[in-house]
Amino acid sequence: MFDIGFFELLLIGIVGLLVLGPERLPKAARTAGLWVGRIKRSVSTMQREITSQLEAEELRQKLAEQQKKLDEGINQARRGVEKHFESDSKGSSSPSTPTPSSGNNHQSAGATSDADPQPSSSPETPPAAPSSFPADKDSASR
Repeated sequence: MFDIGFFELLLIGIVGLLVLGPERLPKAARTAGLWVGRIKRSVSTMQREITSQLEAEELRQKLAEQQKKLDEGINQARRGVEKHFESDSKGSSSPSTPTPSSGNNHQSAGATSDADPQPSSSPETPPAAPSSFPADKDSASR
């Protein structure tokens, strides 16, 4: 920070010796050394605090970016599942043609799904578990 060479220190020592005298000069040098030490410690403490705050802010930004990416992924998966259920419910609206692309023989025109909240017309056929849908298996493997 400051560039004090040997000549400057010698000059300060001579002036201090002339002003304070040989009796008070060692005590004054010791006091000055203690104050310089305290100042250095407080400056280094402030630097560490600033550094830790900057690191914490960087971590917060990274966390916010990861949260945003995660939210986008979840929204994309949700849209994919909703599209699958919409296409599945549109395909199952005609009772004469079952949907072969769904791979699920449990769902028929009268069965319920998350997209269609109507009650089932046949009580003996239980609704399929959500984990048996192919869209859920695809999103679980991502």
